[in-house]
Amino acid sequence: MNEMQKQQYNDYVEQVTPKTNLIWNMVKAFITGGIICVIGQAILNFCYARGLDKDVAGSWCSMLLVLLSVVLTGFNVFSKIVDFGGAGALVPITGFANSVAAPAVEYKTEGQVFGIGCKIFTIAGPVILYGIVTSWVLGLIYWLLKVLGVM
Repeated sequence: MNEMQKQQYNDYVEQVTPKTNLIWNMVKAFITGGIICVIGQAILNFCYARGLDKDVAGSWCSMLLVLLSVVLTGFNVFSKIVDFGGAGALVPITGFANSVAAPAVEYKTEGQVFGIGCKIFTIAGPVILYGIVTSWVLGLIYWLLKVLGVM
């Protein structure tokens, strides 16, 4: 390619590349993530007010945030929240729940086994797999150190 073709290509790339406002995207992510965290804190406060201890309240909070994320994914609302809030909507627990539910919704037309069963963990599967394997290896190392008297 000569210099003129390279310049034309660069001009074309510049023309078709969407323009983003980094500051505005960060503000939207901050607001969206903040709202999700406020909802989580409200759930915790509600549980504390009902006399639940810290661990049980945290479990209820996690379960309800996952449920909310999955329901919103099923009704195609969570994707609109992500479109607006970007990474702010992908606060770990809601984003992870969405990454499991979205393929199930997308592939439901292919059937229970070959659609949902095979595709549900396409995004979250590696995270789950490596999380389990890593925790098992670290647990084994911890056990060996205990047996050897190092810990």
